[in-house]
Parts: sequence; C-alpha cells; structure tokens
Amino acid sequence: GQILPLGHWVLAEAIRQAGSWQRQMGMKLNLAVNISPRQILQPDFVQQVKQLLIIHELMPGSLELEITESIFLDVEAEGRTIETLKQLRSLGVRLSIDDFGTGFSALGYLKRFPVDILKIDRQFVRDIHTDQDAATLCQAIIWMARGMHMEVIAEGVELEEQLDMLAESGADVAQGYYIAKPQPAECLPQMFERYEDRKAI
Repeated sequence: GQILPLGHWVLAEAIRQAGSWQRQMGMKLNLAVNISPRQILQPDFVQQVKQLLIIHELMPGSLELEITESIFLDVEAEGRTIETLKQLRSLGVRLSIDDFGTGFSALGYLKRFPVDILKIDRQFVRDIHTDQDAATLCQAIIWMARGMHMEVIAEGVELEEQLDMLAESGADVAQGYYIAKPQPAECLPQMFERYEDRKAI
C-alpha cells in the first residue's frame, strides 16, 4: 500500500537532483523515472508533476516518464489514462513504454495511446549478437517504432558488439553497464564532463 507515497518521493527526488545537475553544469540532461499505473490514475497526478517541474526548475522537455504495458490492460480506465498522458505531454513530459515486448504487447494500443519512446527489453538485447531471432526481433521493433515516429531505447547493453549492432539497426539510445554502471549522485557530474559530445547524454 506504499506505492503512491513512495512513487511520489522517487519522482520528487529525481526531479530535484536533475534540476540541481542542470543548474550546476548549465546543460540539459534527460531524466527518466518509472511510474506505476496507480500513480497515473491519481486525479492530481498531472498537477503533482507540474508543481515539481516548476519548484525544481527542470528545463522543458527533460523529464521522461516510463510506464509498463500493464497500464493498457485496464479497459475501464483507458479514457482517463489517455487524457492524463495527453496532459503530461502538454507539460513537455515525454512518455516511454518500458520493457517493451515482454508483457501485453498488443500493438493496437500504440495507435491509441500518446507515447514517444519504446524501450526494448534487455532479454532481447542480451542475445542480439549471438542469436539471429533476437536480432530480428530488435530490428522489427526499431522499424515499427520508426514508422510510428517513436524513438527507441535499448536496455541492458553490456557489450560493444551489442552496441554496434543496435547502432546499425537504428536504435536512438542505449543504456546498460557498457555505457555506465549505477553510481552515487555526486559522481555523475564528473562523468558527464567526460563526454565530448554532450548532446549524447
């Protein structure tokens, strides 16, 4: 029963930290935060997000909210969910589907719901350099997303070979241990400064 207060704390703390980094480094940093379907359905969720963006002075277009495919299973709440997602986008918030391909995966919802990004689950990325089926699935997801004007993020990249194949296939962004491992907040500004092309962060 703690998902709502915990989820709010995570979102608030993440936005606070990202706003602090942006002011410290004078550059835009994209921030992705996982949220639960229960948060989305809270009547004041959009207002919560709006207030946090203002309070912590996050640059427009910096926040990305990650949702899972389970959010599309509640048919009765579909209208409310769509309206909430539209209102979030009007704030400049980008929306992504996390772990795409492992859950509901009915392609019809991609047409009905306003989503900007698909995140390919690590179970497909893991074997992309050794398994032709995995490589084909990743390529198909990327082509489909491109056709629907969505970006693609590949999760769980741990090897250079995986990164190379994803780049050749047209993925926009990669994340995983090959890029960077989890680390304390105070270490990240130094990591950002090591990037020659800051737009890649």
